[in-house]
Amino acid sequence: MSAGGSTARRRWLAPIIVVCLAPWLQARGPAPQGGGQSPPSATTAPPAETLTFGAFTATFAPGGALRLRGDGWPALDGTWVIEAGVLVLRAAPAPRGCDGEGRYRPNRDGARYTLAVIEDACEPRRMILDGSTWRPVTEPADRPARRIVRTAGSDAPLPAAAGDEGAWPGFRGPAASGVADGQDLPGTWDVNAGEGVRWRVPIPGLAHSSPIVWGDRIFVTTAISRDPAATFRPGLYGDGDASADRSVHRWVLMAIDARTGRTLWERVADEGAPRQKRHVKSTYASATPATDGRIVVASFGSQGVFAYDVDGTFRWKVDLGRLDLGAYDIPTYEWGTASSPTIWGGLVFLQCDTQQDSFVLALDARTGETVWRTAREELPSWSSPNVIEALSGPELVTNAPNAIRAYDPRTGTELWRIGPSSRITAPTPVGRDGFVVVASGRAPERPIHVVRAGARGDLTTSGGRPAPESVAWSRMGRGSYMPTPLIYRGAVYVLANNGVFDAYDLATGAEIYRARVPHPGSGFSASPVAADGLIYLSSEDGDVTVVRAGSAFEAVGTFPMGDLIMATPAISRGTLYVRTAGSLIAIGRR
Repeated sequence: MSAGGSTARRRWLAPIIVVCLAPWLQARGPAPQGGGQSPPSATTAPPAETLTFGAFTATFAPGGALRLRGDGWPALDGTWVIEAGVLVLRAAPAPRGCDGEGRYRPNRDGARYTLAVIEDACEPRRMILDGSTWRPVTEPADRPARRIVRTAGSDAPLPAAAGDEGAWPGFRGPAASGVADGQDLPGTWDVNAGEGVRWRVPIPGLAHSSPIVWGDRIFVTTAISRDPAATFRPGLYGDGDASADRSVHRWVLMAIDARTGRTLWERVADEGAPRQKRHVKSTYASATPATDGRIVVASFGSQGVFAYDVDGTFRWKVDLGRLDLGAYDIPTYEWGTASSPTIWGGLVFLQCDTQQDSFVLALDARTGETVWRTAREELPSWSSPNVIEALSGPELVTNAPNAIRAYDPRTGTELWRIGPSSRITAPTPVGRDGFVVVASGRAPERPIHVVRAGARGDLTTSGGRPAPESVAWSRMGRGSYMPTPLIYRGAVYVLANNGVFDAYDLATGAEIYRARVPHPGSGFSASPVAADGLIYLSSEDGDVTVVRAGSAFEAVGTFPMGDLIMATPAISRGTLYVRTAGSLIAIGRR
């Protein structure tokens, strides 16, 4: 899961904040379901109620007047009313960064009164009322510099890389393309009957990371909890809860024989209590490893980044410190990491977008030493960085809320940007034929941007429209939330979490078709992959639906795998490797 980590989805309601509105809420009683309440008047409203959140105060005065004050924030005055059981706050006049009303749901539970955010376009107001720890934009956060600590292991010569023909070296294969033609995969299979199944082996622990392949070896990661009941919750829902599992874990990298499924070696990279929480839908091993045939790099977020050679010898570890990722607007939420490492040109690229200290990092693949580090003004993201080769030169492209950016992979110098993207981003950028495709799927933006490789500078105009000379096309409201788009045979395929499947012409953006995958069930988190004219779509329920690439939607068949699927499959040397929640299955002709 690349984002999955990925992978996680924000709750529409903020965490419950206890407030001092008891007098007037008590007088009115619980808000009626679907009913309305008249706004308070000067004769019926209570005396002024002042709420304190750290350095901020909010005063609800008789007659519906509202005053918000906070150190470093612009003063905000406005009005408050109750409409249909919802507390509505309006700023008058609207300060910068506040272009609408805030809507909060009051609730009474015995003697306890709470407010929960429904929506609010005003950042200062939301920050005050949800009680977050964010600091004003005019007051830089006072935080210590992040320490990146490297630990060296063996300095013996690295093994020679085996031939890379047919390799699937990282998330979604070569350059995250998801494409591997010339495979001759079976047209049908039956896991229960063993038809079309070369082997199936159990994988302990929980992980949404995908398998990768080099030569005759498959590499997978997992996180094994000491809690025997540890699990994750799949499905389409809006909760932003973190998992309660903070028990001791073992973070493991495994090498598996691609011919037999036998475990060749496994290494415990780290053991102990997690240094970060994870979303209830995610795992502590949601980032896919990467290899260049000599080094295998596994990222376990706040536990560190670990490198072994292909024979299992420890080479280096880099401790990035604690990485705090979660809801952009409710920083007390914590969802964990999912961005996967990328290896290119002897460098390991890591995208670390957090609540307060975001950066892109390039490490020497042999030693783990920092080659360059570029700071970013970003919100948390779960997308993976990707190097896209073009005639104009390589571009390291990243997808994040404030901007989609491309860097020179050798120096970390920014080349171009376009934005903003969705406020929560997970899909990985992909490229082909001189185009770079980036999507994200959180409403309301849900953009798809197709940028011409070789662009330079800021590609977004002041009106929020992309510059036509550098951007081939853009669509809003069509981006995918978790799955990475697929570029295949001149088309861009975009799979939404709910199973809506779109196809567009890569060069023009013209819609080819819009369809719904049959029986989407709990939805889709894994990304599409393709081989020999067929596209493989893996649902969370555990079904792999095969769709024919072309000008019309055609489902060839649906094949149950017998277990949940969150990870993107790998394709190599005539075999489709499907990782389910509890096993790794090799689908191929014997």
